[in-house]
Amino acid sequence: MDTITDLFQRFEQLNAIGASLSNERNIDRLLENILLAAKAITHADGGTLYRVSEDQKSLRFEIVRTDSLKIAYGGTSGEPISAKFKDLALYSENGEANNSLVAAFSAINARTVNIADAYTAEGFDFSGTRKFDQVTGYRSQSFLTVPMKNHENEIIGVLQLLNAIDPATGAVRVFSDADQRLAESLASQAAVALTNRLLVNQLEELFEAFITLINLAIDEKSPYTGGHCQRVPSLTMMLAEAVDATREGPLAGFLMSDKDRYELKIAGLLHDCGKVTTPVHVVDKATKLQTIFDRIQMVDTRFEVIRRDAELAMLRAVLAGADRAAAEQAWHQQQRAIDEDREFLRRVNVGGESMKPEDQERVRQISQNYRWTNCAGEDVDFLTDNEVENLTIRAGTLTQAERETINYHIVATIKMLESLPWPKHLKRVPEYAGGHHERMDGKGYPKGLKRDEMSVQARIMGIADIFEALTARDRPYKPGMKLSQALHILGNFRKNGHIDPDLFDVFIQQKVYLRYAEQYLEASQIDVPAGVG
Repeated sequence: MDTITDLFQRFEQLNAIGASLSNERNIDRLLENILLAAKAITHADGGTLYRVSEDQKSLRFEIVRTDSLKIAYGGTSGEPISAKFKDLALYSENGEANNSLVAAFSAINARTVNIADAYTAEGFDFSGTRKFDQVTGYRSQSFLTVPMKNHENEIIGVLQLLNAIDPATGAVRVFSDADQRLAESLASQAAVALTNRLLVNQLEELFEAFITLINLAIDEKSPYTGGHCQRVPSLTMMLAEAVDATREGPLAGFLMSDKDRYELKIAGLLHDCGKVTTPVHVVDKATKLQTIFDRIQMVDTRFEVIRRDAELAMLRAVLAGADRAAAEQAWHQQQRAIDEDREFLRRVNVGGESMKPEDQERVRQISQNYRWTNCAGEDVDFLTDNEVENLTIRAGTLTQAERETINYHIVATIKMLESLPWPKHLKRVPEYAGGHHERMDGKGYPKGLKRDEMSVQARIMGIADIFEALTARDRPYKPGMKLSQALHILGNFRKNGHIDPDLFDVFIQQKVYLRYAEQYLEASQIDVPAGVG
């Protein structure tokens, strides 16, 4: 018999359960909490939670618990449920309702079914229950089966409870009217909580798909940096999780909730969204002379003109009475010099990590040493000022003006992200995403922020962005660096105020670099960094 005190306590418990369900973000934990709460509030020994399939034709087992048998499948148990139980069909092949199974009946008819004893109940098929009892030695007796109906009056699941236990005697009893009302109330709250969580998940999936669409557009613009938008978020989360796990040192107080993780993940995915505004010929500049096409071809044509003019000059000199052997020898020497200079320009056009000053000077000398007549009939230097500027780029393939154009993408990123009406749990996405080019010493861009003006998350993303760029193996002007070289450069950045020293220490101590390397780098890049291990 339910006492007033017991009912009041269970009613209070029901209110607390409803509040906790609305706060759970993980679907598996939410489903598990629903069943555990229903078992607790009705004193049930066991229970099963089913969800209606997307095609509305079957019930899928989600969570199964029986305390006395120590059975726990699905949810956070670590025991997969799909291989243990087959879906329950709601309708036969000819469309007839499967009312013989109590769970199916409850879902089809949107009715609660309260059975005192499965062995004596009429109208339902409990043969499967009896087989289960024979195998386990269990005695399935009282059943309470409650449909879960959402705000649109749709059945989305079924909550089935087994063997109500009398708290005073420990004997199995019938589920009381109070048990039924409490279970129905809980099922209603649970259905709303589950529907809301599913809707939120769907919106988040749509949002992330839209972000992926933006990144795909960026990737399509530049095959040379295509994987950057995916690798940086991955490394960002690896380092963030390592910092979250740190319990000593200056970062011991940094902790992340699931919401914090999601916010940082979104920021990572959007950190370069401003690149959609960057001109293709700059984003995709694979060589120093490339614009819409690689202008090295024009330089090759000029060399052919110079070669032709030299040959004509030699022939004219011979016709005018010059010594043929001497003239031809001088001409061959000139051809070799032309070939060497052409190959030199083709080589430096590829770009690299560092161009020597003497090579830069040789480019300028080549421009002045050769003269040619352009299409307007003008006698001009062999290379234009713009070509000289590009061919003498010290590192990479971008001029200073082009670097500023590339760097503007972070300004565009901030503008784009700050223009969006972010919900409360994503408010810091613009700050995280917009800070990955700042430096600890205030010499970064675009805002020139210093370390204490930046969040830990933005500083994490800064390290991830640099390390990915150093080790990337899809750049046209350089091979991906080995770990030892990349970590040496990062170590120097730590010393000169470029990156956060505490985060770098975690990056090394927790071997985040190695986990990233094993997932994204070539085996030939993964060496053992000296002093790191």
